[in-house]
Amino acid sequence: MFNYHTPVMLRECMEGLAIKPDGVYVDVTFGGGGHSKEILRRLGEKGRLLAFDQDEDAKANVPNDDRLTFIDQNFRFLKNYCRLFGAMPVDGILADLGVSSHQFDQPERGFSIRFDADLDMRMDRAGGLTAAEVINTYKEEQLHKIFGVYGEIQNAKTLARSIVTARLNEPVTTVSRFKEVIGRLIPRGKENKYLAQVFQALRIEVNQELEALQEFLEQSAEVLRPGGRLVVMSYHSLEDRLVKNFIAKGKFRGEVEKDFFGNEIKPFDAVVRKAITASEEEVKVNGRARSAKLRVAVKL
Repeated sequence: MFNYHTPVMLRECMEGLAIKPDGVYVDVTFGGGGHSKEILRRLGEKGRLLAFDQDEDAKANVPNDDRLTFIDQNFRFLKNYCRLFGAMPVDGILADLGVSSHQFDQPERGFSIRFDADLDMRMDRAGGLTAAEVINTYKEEQLHKIFGVYGEIQNAKTLARSIVTARLNEPVTTVSRFKEVIGRLIPRGKENKYLAQVFQALRIEVNQELEALQEFLEQSAEVLRPGGRLVVMSYHSLEDRLVKNFIAKGKFRGEVEKDFFGNEIKPFDAVVRKAITASEEEVKVNGRARSAKLRVAVKL
């Protein structure tokens, strides 16, 4: 299981969910199944778990357990499938928003800067848009926005122009060719960080990650029972900001709405005010835990 993906902050996630043995829970990012298997271990015979994952490879990790229902879909369809399987309302929802180690370690998926491969980056390989299509068909202004907003890259405008110029000669379709095209723009000594930000921006666009996250968060408020727990772990500031704002205000931007009497109108209350981070011990054995931020909320 942990060869596929080592679950981050496993103990903290379980404490956040406050699992009841006969409860109904949803793991919307099944992956290697690390978190799901721990939830199942804590559930009794009458407990129930729904697990979502759009990655075909995740199916191989599904345990044979009658209490588990596996749903091969994006978590943006949370409400539809919870209703379809008669699971509403639920007692807890867990989301680990990171890309699994398995996906990074598979060269042909095109997620990693370490291997040469086609520029793909689709979580759902039955999906349409690939990173190559973004690189070769998007207008310069669109690329500028993607790299500036999703990658938080300083020279995003120059980067976009270089890509558009290079593709006039031939399409940019592989990781190695892409790195070659943007090579002169990479700050010396910060090669890995810069490339990671560029690849992150492309991956977010290809998989519509921020749109899916917003849809999921809005639906989680409808799917959870009062007193139910929402536990979300994110790995970059764009995701964490959306999660933090939605828990604090019930919306993604602007101020929290209030009723006639001045009471805040929002679906959640934060269980902990600040994001939970991994211990030094965990970071030593699992480097991916370094950037993880865990937020826990209770449905009002």
